[in-house]
Amino acid sequence: MSIADNLNKIKATIPDTVTLVAVSKTKPNNYLTEAYNAGQRIFGENKIQEMTQKWEDLPKDIEWHMIGHVQTNKVKYMAEYVYLVHGVDSFKLLKEINKQAKKHDRTIKCLLQIHIAEEDTKFGLDERELFEILNSDTFNSLKNIEITGLMGMATFTDQTDQVRREFKVLKSLFDKTKEKLPNSNTLSMGMSGDYKLAIEEGSTMVRIGSSIFGSR
Repeated sequence: MSIADNLNKIKATIPDTVTLVAVSKTKPNNYLTEAYNAGQRIFGENKIQEMTQKWEDLPKDIEWHMIGHVQTNKVKYMAEYVYLVHGVDSFKLLKEINKQAKKHDRTIKCLLQIHIAEEDTKFGLDERELFEILNSDTFNSLKNIEITGLMGMATFTDQTDQVRREFKVLKSLFDKTKEKLPNSNTLSMGMSGDYKLAIEEGSTMVRIGSSIFGSR
């Protein structure tokens, strides 16, 4: 099947209320072009350098999402164009995104990443750290970022009960933060293997790569 076929097949399984991010990391531009020609406009990358190169080469109406772990010193390379940063896992990073966005007279949308998996390899804030950020005076002074929701990755396991439980934790935190975050409408959870489960548990944004572009 072609990339366009894969894309249409997945879109048929996703409600209109859920945003599809095509995870195009490590994929060559012609793969992205094929998806673009099939109507996809939102792409997710996990390396800033690679994403910047693609931004320079590909159509300008593409919405670029940074879905990987972000190093503070690399923020400046994407501040000019990035649409949404999924994995904001520290206050330090949030402040840096604000600083770099200000230089370009932009407001950058961000998702706060929550650690929900039973794996140490995943990044993210716990509930206490999340509310420490949201309740701080400094947070309210950051005018060049907009927190539009939360993101989290479930444990990589076949145990669907565990994955569902982790998604429920994230959804409940998402609901709790609504009061503090008036523009919070994005709950980014679910990837190729578990996106249907994530949607059942309230996800509004899924990140799908291998089911569209094939295995790496």
